[in-house]
Amino acid sequence: MHLHLFDELVYTKRRQKLSANVGKGLILLMGNDDSSMNYADNTYPFRQDSTFLYYAGIDIAGLALVLDTESGEEILFGREAGIDDIIWTGPLPSLQDLAQKVGIAKTTPYAQLGEVLKKAKDTGRRIHILPPYRPENKIKLAEWLQLSVAGLQEAVSLELIKAVITQRECKDPDEIAEMEAAVSVSVDMHLAAMKYTRPGMKEYEIAAKVEEAALAAGGRLSYPTILTINGQVLHNHFHGNQVAEGHMILCDAGAETAMHYAGDLTRTFPVGKQFTTRQREMYQVVLDALDHAADLLKPGIQYKEVHTQASVKLVEGLKAIGLVKGDPAEAVAAGVHTLFFQCGLGHMIGLDVHDMEDLGEQYVGYSDTLKKSTEFGWKSLRLGRELKPGFVLTVEPGIYIIPELIDRWVAENKLSNFVDYNTLASYRDFGGIRIEDNFVITETGSRKLGKELPKTIAAVEALRQ
Repeated sequence: MHLHLFDELVYTKRRQKLSANVGKGLILLMGNDDSSMNYADNTYPFRQDSTFLYYAGIDIAGLALVLDTESGEEILFGREAGIDDIIWTGPLPSLQDLAQKVGIAKTTPYAQLGEVLKKAKDTGRRIHILPPYRPENKIKLAEWLQLSVAGLQEAVSLELIKAVITQRECKDPDEIAEMEAAVSVSVDMHLAAMKYTRPGMKEYEIAAKVEEAALAAGGRLSYPTILTINGQVLHNHFHGNQVAEGHMILCDAGAETAMHYAGDLTRTFPVGKQFTTRQREMYQVVLDALDHAADLLKPGIQYKEVHTQASVKLVEGLKAIGLVKGDPAEAVAAGVHTLFFQCGLGHMIGLDVHDMEDLGEQYVGYSDTLKKSTEFGWKSLRLGRELKPGFVLTVEPGIYIIPELIDRWVAENKLSNFVDYNTLASYRDFGGIRIEDNFVITETGSRKLGKELPKTIAAVEALRQ
C-alpha cells in the first residue's frame, strides 16, 4: 500500500491553524467509507473526503479525526486490520504508523467514537461538524448526535465551514505544483481525443482514449467525462452517438492526481479536418471571450465582474455574426447573453473539481456582502467574489444553442429588440462550444496552469490532419 502525502509538518500546521480559528469545542472531521454499488462487497472506487485529506492526508476508508481545540489533543479513530482483512488486501500499516506519518500522536478504535462524542455532548461541549453528503456518514452522525438524518443540518457548524474555507481557498506552492501536474495530465487526455477522433467512430471509443490517458499517468478522472456531439447539453454524459463529418465534439474532461487534486479542461474540435465557416465564426467568439476574461484575472477583481465582461465580449461577437443587435453592455444588463450562455464562467478548483462545493457555494464562491443571484443564467455562476492570490479557478465561456430555450423565448417575444430570431432560426441545430482553461491567481495577475493545449482555430485544425 502506497500513501501519497505531503510532509508531516504540512498537516500538523494546518490542523493547528484550524483549531486556533475555531477556538472552542471539538472538531469532528469524518473520513469516507467504502460505499456499495449493487451488493455489500462490490463497492464504488473509494474516494476520501477532501477536507479529511487536507488535514490528515490518509487515503483509507473508515477513519475519523477529532481535534480538541481547547486541550490541543488530536485523535485518529480507525480500525486495525485483522487477518481476515490482510488475506484480501495484503499487509497494511498499523493505525499508529499511519497517524505518525501525518503528525497525529493518538489513535483510538473507531467503535469508541460514538462514546467520545456522547461524553462531550453530555458535558455541554460544542461538537463542530461539516455538512455530511455521504449516506453512511449521515446515518452514523445522526445516531451519535441523537438527531434525525434531516435534523443534522442544525448541527452543522458555520464556524467550522468558514474556518476550513479560509484555509483551503488559497493554495500553497505544494498544492499548486500538484494541480500543475493534474492539468498537464488533463492536457494529455484532450490531446488523445483530438488526435484519435475520426468520422464514423462512436463517442464512447473516444471517451475510452480520454480515460486511458488519466489512468496511464497514475491518476483517474476528476469527474465523469463529457464528450459529445451535442455540446448544447451542458452536462451530457451519454457517449452512444456516432460522430460524422460536419459535427463538432465538445470534450470536457479532467484528471485527478494520486493526491486527488483536480484538473478541468474543455476543448471543442471538428470531427473532420476543419471547422465549417459557421463553426469557425462561433468558435472565435468563444475564444475571444476566454482570452478577454483571462486578461482580467488579478487579485481584487470580483469574478462576477469577469463573468459580466466575458458575457459582453460574447455578445459583441454574436452581434458581428448577426444573431444579436443593439448595445452589447445593455444587452447583457438585460440578460440577452443567457439565451446563449446559461451557465457561469467558472468555479474554484482544488481537491474537488468544484472546490469545497460540499461546504456550500454561498460560502465558497460568495461572501457576506456579495450574495448569489437567483436570476436565470446568473444563478449558475458558482464563483462571484473578489479574487485573492492563491485562488485556482476555471475560465470556461461557451455558446449553447438550445432549441427548447429559443422556442420559449420566441413564444414570450422575449428581448426581441436585442435578438434576431429570424437569423437564429437557421442555427437551431448548431450545438454548443465551450473552451476552458485553469488559472492560479498570482500577486499581480494570473498564470495558466499546465502545459499548452492548443485552442486557436489553426492549432486545433493542425491536430485534426
